[in-house]
Amino acid sequence: MQRIVILGNGGSGKSTLGRAIGKRLNLPVVHLDPLFWEPGWIEPDAEQFRQRVSQAIAPDAWVCEGNYARRTFDLRLPRADVIIWLDTPRLTCFTRVIMRSLTNRSRPDLAAGCREKFDWVFLKFVWNFDQGTRPGIETVRKKVGPQVPVIHLRTTRQIADFLDALPAMPVSGLDGRPA
Repeated sequence: MQRIVILGNGGSGKSTLGRAIGKRLNLPVVHLDPLFWEPGWIEPDAEQFRQRVSQAIAPDAWVCEGNYARRTFDLRLPRADVIIWLDTPRLTCFTRVIMRSLTNRSRPDLAAGCREKFDWVFLKFVWNFDQGTRPGIETVRKKVGPQVPVIHLRTTRQIADFLDALPAMPVSGLDGRPA
């Protein structure tokens, strides 16, 4: 696995899993939210976002986390080796989003100039994701990347087992040779 797409609800653990896989396989991690959002939670021009994503996934190997199905699946899925769907229960996602909005901590997957905030619209989106948003993501996935294998992970145990099954890749030294 050299090109991995991670999908899931807000608060499902996409970013955390992406970083863990990236570390384990020594792959760069592409977080889509910082490529999408401008400071102050402003949406960019659609083509500008697509160009950012194209550049980020141009290398031969990456872990890319985030949905943005209608905007980027045609760029990402034809190159992907596998899709990981985080089927995290919605109450878990909802709780995580509330907690991170209340703690207002900085996260590496947040866009510059975008602070965590308590957002009722986003909370409603998270709560209704499986019924409202996921079917559309699945429709686009099946249209654009039906050949890409999908792994479904629901529990922290399944995620841990998945990570444990990945081969640990050596980190290269400064001269490009394995450490």
